[in-house]
Amino acid sequence: MKILVTGGLGFIGSHTVVELQQEGFEVVIIDNLSHSSLDVLDGIKAITDIKPQFQKLDLKIKKDVKTFFKKYNDLAGVIHFAAKKAVGESIKEPLMYYENNISTLVYVLQELSELNQQNFIFSSSCTVYGQADILPITENEAIKVAESPYGNTKQIGEEIIRDTCKVNKKLNSIALRYFNPIGAHPTAQIGELPIGVPQNLVPYITQTALGIREQLSVFGNDYKTLDGTCVRDYIHVVDVAKAHVVALKRLLDNKNDYDFEVFNLGTGKGSSVLDVIESFEKVSGKKLKYQIMDRREGDVTSIYAETTKANDVLGWKAELTLDDAMASAWKWEQKIRNK
Repeated sequence: MKILVTGGLGFIGSHTVVELQQEGFEVVIIDNLSHSSLDVLDGIKAITDIKPQFQKLDLKIKKDVKTFFKKYNDLAGVIHFAAKKAVGESIKEPLMYYENNISTLVYVLQELSELNQQNFIFSSSCTVYGQADILPITENEAIKVAESPYGNTKQIGEEIIRDTCKVNKKLNSIALRYFNPIGAHPTAQIGELPIGVPQNLVPYITQTALGIREQLSVFGNDYKTLDGTCVRDYIHVVDVAKAHVVALKRLLDNKNDYDFEVFNLGTGKGSSVLDVIESFEKVSGKKLKYQIMDRREGDVTSIYAETTKANDVLGWKAELTLDDAMASAWKWEQKIRNK
């Protein structure tokens, strides 16, 4: 079966392509290379012995999206990653985020509606919950006002898909609300490739350890958590990637209970920023230089997943640990810098 992966050269997308190909799927990748590199194709091939089909395409250009779907009209499903994802950047550039994350989703869904098979996996996020009142967060938690334009694009994205499913009875979709994917493939052939200054914690940690960054900034130590720093549910990217394959098979096998389903992807355990630093220092044997800074706008205090639905209904469970993720991220960082 032929599967389209938008943003398939990105961090989570590339790991998902690996899992798809290892499960026997034929993969076509769309990516505009704004936050990725063609070298990722070689990494995917090194792991799977298969170089996926690739087309450079900007999904914001509607006519190009239409042309692509006319050419690839035999797709069995679409996994949609292509989106900008930095909370801080979205606060500074809200219109860019709304244009990029919303219009591209609409254009893909419009063209998908013309295909015989309309199975759609949406890359959503725990940011849809905002600051939850009760932890861990279940899928039934009320959706609050988003803390950032990025989070709002994920809320709006889910609403668009839900509304489309109501009128398009052929469309079946699953939104995977993942928490904080980190780490890299154990082979160190693919991993996170931030452009410029990293927006996420773990690549900033690994770059600081190598001396690329002078020191790590920890934004706030006065939150109502055990050590005062923000708490997140950090999940290994390989576990996240495997969940996309499980979700896709659920749709292909017509095992979904509803035309639009949502599942949390997390470990069910919260780790603070200082916990992550401690884990890195343990697996790397390196002492990390960091400084406590003021709080950062858009950050929620604490968020981690209730994973019972994903475990029991979807049939997926996170297997890798925080230490596994930090060790793989460090191995990846060392490899790309040596290269």
